[in-house]
Amino acid sequence: MARVVVDVMPKPEILDVQGQAVTRALGRIGVAGVAEVRQGKHFELDVDDSVDDETLHRIAGELLANPVIEDWVVRRTSETVQP
Repeated sequence: MARVVVDVMPKPEILDVQGQAVTRALGRIGVAGVAEVRQGKHFELDVDDSVDDETLHRIAGELLANPVIEDWVVRRTSETVQP
């Protein structure tokens, strides 16, 4: 069984309200030097070796992300998961 990571981020042209809130909060807690924060989602899937990359991209594009406003990256890790 393999571990697959899917990172979902808002497209660059999409306003990221939560990211902006974090950026403003950094100033309030005294952290300087961070110009921008973009917030996304991180998923970890433990999958059988039989699940191919096409299926993983389908899962990401149809279930985990909104393809109208979000981009995603699917990557297999070197981590092996015990069933």
